[in-house]
Amino acid sequence: MTEFSNSAANLASAFVKARLSAQAIEAYPGPVPQTLADAYAIQDLAISAWPEPVAGWKVGRIMGDDAIRFGTDRLAGPIFSSQVRAASASPSVMPVFKGGFAAIEGECVIITAQDAPDDKTEWTSAEAIGMIGAIHAGIEIASSPFAGINDLGPLVTISDFGNNFGLVIGDLIPHWQDLETDEWSFETIIGDTRVGKATPAAIPGGPVESFRFMLENAARRAMPLKKGSAITTGAVTGVHIAGISDSAIVRATGVRDIRVRLIEAEPRTEGADASQAG
Repeated sequence: MTEFSNSAANLASAFVKARLSAQAIEAYPGPVPQTLADAYAIQDLAISAWPEPVAGWKVGRIMGDDAIRFGTDRLAGPIFSSQVRAASASPSVMPVFKGGFAAIEGECVIITAQDAPDDKTEWTSAEAIGMIGAIHAGIEIASSPFAGINDLGPLVTISDFGNNFGLVIGDLIPHWQDLETDEWSFETIIGDTRVGKATPAAIPGGPVESFRFMLENAARRAMPLKKGSAITTGAVTGVHIAGISDSAIVRATGVRDIRVRLIEAEPRTEGADASQAG
């Protein structure tokens, strides 16, 4: 192994172990990645060590000078099968890491219509639209065992599963096929406080650009999107810090309220041997 390969394997192992054991990490557990390739290499190793399949992906933003530096304004992270819930009348109970990072994000969730070709790594917006099977309102649970995950830049965020730990999928957005995203109002409420209100059109390129990005990102990593994959397309009202025992509501135009309650993550009793991440 090269020196970087050893570091990537150790970092992936550290994050997988921390997530499976629900233990906080006080400091970043190794050299901070310096390139997108390094960050996604860590994430890919961690995905291979995680004991369940990828059911979807979160797409987040890269802002300001970092977007210029890295040549992209999006980042990706996996959502695993056991972390996806369908919204109901009762709040979805979602775990987050004690001593780590936790936030609530209202999202447009795109469901992939069919398997993407294995060898297609470049997508136009029109081609991406043709791959959309449905668009729902949803809530992404952003959480990491490392409380400083978003403080050290997007490469660190990428390296720990993109700072994702769950997804709640709500109702279909009415007339989603029209893609009139400037008319889809989202509101996020934590406790009794409205913490944000916006439309998906406020995100450059909107949900379609996030989905197009994810089609390319996944294919270039030899994990092309599959039929039914759920893709969160960006925090519509922002990233809202929350904590264990907090309750939140995402309210979107034409759909039922989506409710969540955060609880402390518990260790998993089964799982892959995280030491094999490399």
